[in-house]
Amino acid sequence: MTGRVLVLGAGNGAASNLIRSLKAGGVDVVGAHWDRFVLKKSPAPRNFLLPVTDDPAFAPALITLLESEDITLVLPGHDDDARMLSQSRDTLGGRVFLPAAHVIDVCQDKYRATLALRAHGVPAPRTEPVRDLADLERIFEAFGAPDRLWCRIRVGSGSRGAIPVARAAQARAWIEYWSEMRGVAVDAFTLSEYLPGRDFNAQALWRDGELVLVKTCERLSYFGGGSQPSGISSTPGLARLVVEPGVVDICTRAIQAIDPRATGVFSIDLRADAAGVPNVTEINAGRFAMITSFYDFTGRHNMALTLVRLAAGERVEIAEPYEAVEDHYLVRDLDTLPGIFATDALFEGVGEVAERGSTDR
Repeated sequence: MTGRVLVLGAGNGAASNLIRSLKAGGVDVVGAHWDRFVLKKSPAPRNFLLPVTDDPAFAPALITLLESEDITLVLPGHDDDARMLSQSRDTLGGRVFLPAAHVIDVCQDKYRATLALRAHGVPAPRTEPVRDLADLERIFEAFGAPDRLWCRIRVGSGSRGAIPVARAAQARAWIEYWSEMRGVAVDAFTLSEYLPGRDFNAQALWRDGELVLVKTCERLSYFGGGSQPSGISSTPGLARLVVEPGVVDICTRAIQAIDPRATGVFSIDLRADAAGVPNVTEINAGRFAMITSFYDFTGRHNMALTLVRLAAGERVEIAEPYEAVEDHYLVRDLDTLPGIFATDALFEGVGEVAERGSTDR
């Protein structure tokens, strides 16, 4: 069967959602984290404290845990975990099901990923790197004096350091702040085409260059977006499952462009341009999305469980990789479990208050 699975980052939001999905699929799950306070929140039945990922003691401690707990598969809970596990796959005795390390490296650098996609004709926003602050006016001129550009840090998640800017002076002030107050280098930023359209996410499972399973959703509002300068977040407060074959086609072309032998899970973010064409803005390679439970608890196939089965070498036959599911919504808020509701259940148990003085007609 699927064996025992270790999830790193246990207790944080993404890993906890993943653990709940695995448990729902009957998988024997063990959690681990370097912070005992975060780890205490883990929904895994058994949990272990490990050193932080970049500590030299991490790898030996991880191997000891894998052997003592008879772990057959390790899943990352964060980008750093995904990169480290992929780089260490030989040392870990094949207990990973991840993209190659160089693929993860490319995807974690949004600028490099965008260049690779555009070189293969995959829709992605035109993007220019910021070499120094004096370069900003030239970049705005190169874009033809647009109403706004998208300024962001080329590495990281959660819309870190992202903001729309209308003038070079705004970009300069924003980048100077991050450089002086947060220690982010000026050349860590990029300016790219601003995309005003619909906001999509797709999560896909691949094995040896073959698409096994993919699902899609649209972000309708953003978790914490109102408190962010950008007004958005990579994590939705409200999302709905959508049937968008065009989105799946673009995502498939994107992953094939990045790695013709793609293996593992890929979470792809897309935003439509003014013409309505979805552009790939980010690829998270090797780790499940924060909202994986939205995909795992809807439709016929639990994506987390399916990946575990693929990793175990089990025969997985899904005739149509695109599981097009509709009529479900995801609702998220602070300190609550994500709510997943079918459309026809949204109004169950919810009454309406008539205005005072009104009468039925």
